[in-house]
Amino acid sequence: FTGSCFWVAVLDGNVVGIVAARGNEEDNVVELRRMSVDFEQRGKGIAKALGRKVLEFAMLSNYSAVVLGTTAVKPAAHKLYESLGFRYVGITEHYVLPGMSHSFLEKMFFQLRYHRYRLLVREE
Repeated sequence: FTGSCFWVAVLDGNVVGIVAARGNEEDNVVELRRMSVDFEQRGKGIAKALGRKVLEFAMLSNYSAVVLGTTAVKPAAHKLYESLGFRYVGITEHYVLPGMSHSFLEKMFFQLRYHRYRLLVREE
């Protein structure tokens, strides 16, 4: 995809976090995707630094907004997004993860809530 990037956070020679940004030219938004920080390294500001990198990329690339969706249930994840300036814009009930087969068992065990966030970078 054009307008897309991937960053890796390295600490003491070890990969401790990742994040991707996928640009959508039609909507003029960047989607923050796949942010993850090593469990033992959480609470050190790594996720916030990765999130800020995506916001910086969006601004420098002249996108109007950054969006993200998450199935995270931990309040810390939601607090992180809000601390970066994201605003909660809604929820999709019974979200189906990519690759799920929609089988009866999957529907029983994976009734996920998909929380959507948006951060306006510049007015269009």
